[in-house]
Amino acid sequence: MENLKQNKWVRAAIPALLLHCSIGTVYCWSIFSQEIADYIGFSKGATEWAFSFAIFFLGMSAAFLGNIVEKDIHKSSLIAAICFAAGMAGTGFFIWYGGAHRGSILALIGIYVCYGFIMGIGLGTGYLSPVKTLMLWFEDRKGLATGLAVAGFGAAKAIASPIMQALLNSLGEGGIYKMFLILAVVYFVMMFVGHLLLAKPAGWHEAATSEKGARAIDVIKEKPVTFIGIWLMFYLNITCGLALISQEKMIIKCIGLVGMVGVLSSITAVFNAAGRLGFSAWADTFKDRNTIYKIIFILSIAATGLVVLTQGITNMGQNTLFMILVLILLFVVNAGYGGGFSNVPTLLSDHYGMKNISAIHGITLSAWAFAGLTGNQMASFIVKRFGTEIPLEGHADTMVNPTGYQMVLYVTLVLYIVAAIICFTMVGRKKKEK
Repeated sequence: MENLKQNKWVRAAIPALLLHCSIGTVYCWSIFSQEIADYIGFSKGATEWAFSFAIFFLGMSAAFLGNIVEKDIHKSSLIAAICFAAGMAGTGFFIWYGGAHRGSILALIGIYVCYGFIMGIGLGTGYLSPVKTLMLWFEDRKGLATGLAVAGFGAAKAIASPIMQALLNSLGEGGIYKMFLILAVVYFVMMFVGHLLLAKPAGWHEAATSEKGARAIDVIKEKPVTFIGIWLMFYLNITCGLALISQEKMIIKCIGLVGMVGVLSSITAVFNAAGRLGFSAWADTFKDRNTIYKIIFILSIAATGLVVLTQGITNMGQNTLFMILVLILLFVVNAGYGGGFSNVPTLLSDHYGMKNISAIHGITLSAWAFAGLTGNQMASFIVKRFGTEIPLEGHADTMVNPTGYQMVLYVTLVLYIVAAIICFTMVGRKKKEK
């Protein structure tokens, strides 16, 4: 039993996966967003804001509650479990209420508050809670450790999507709100077990608190340009990723693979998770962890540039090579999007040390909050403003806008280039070991 208490897998890796595999299901929103809209009598566009609010409050709660995570991971992981489960249960309740009172603004606001604000707090604290603990237990392979947990966040969609779809199909009338109530219980149990298991290495707390550490903001001021650079390239990577991922299903249909949308969406989710684990583990082999971001941005620029040059989306599947290039783009962007997340805490620890890393990481995650509000909306705005919708050949009921999707790539290409310039110029060398 004593060995289990000091086992890094039991005390760090498993609880991290339990927490992240639960909160990562926030990305399953697209599975049921239309069902929610239909059930409560609102447009899909109106309900979409619940997801945007969830990502915004994830980043902002991480920024403002980072100090709580720094001081007490048991308190923060419990807050995460309670808020995430309560948010899901509350969402289920207001969906039920909306079904009984179709078109009720109270139901819509209730969903915004529960899925967006309350769940968002659970997301932010739950995302941060295991990260520093993992880096302490796996000091020699920090990237692998954080990548493992964050991969759980990315893989959650691939794991939970078929389960949610099965529940929706089997629960009958009102299945959408019943699903939320059932999953609220399931995820609370998973996260509460993670909360009970999560612990820092024995003796670390005493050693860490033997001298008073500087505040996170004071630590950041030691290298402000580096922090601004990390924040900006993180923000741009997420914005580009969300812009493309939000249009992913329509792009796949546009290139003539309508029947493979579900399969390819699962494959891109696997690349997302694999990028989180693979890029972070690879980064452990470099002296300067920023090298991995240079690789991510170069690959993203190359893949996007090839589809822009070949007009791969507007080609609409008439050329097999161009179709393959579009698929490669989706795989590369998903992997780079995931890798951008998993390498942030370790990159920050290289520059600012381990003291206050949870708080510093939390402040950095505010970039995720703003990207959550701009990425999807930017892509939607571009698709609406450029090109026109046309019926897909062989699927007259499916409307696509190939010119609009292609135009999204022009914008993301520019943003990726800006991110690469920031990566090469603003993010300095890692902190020298003393």
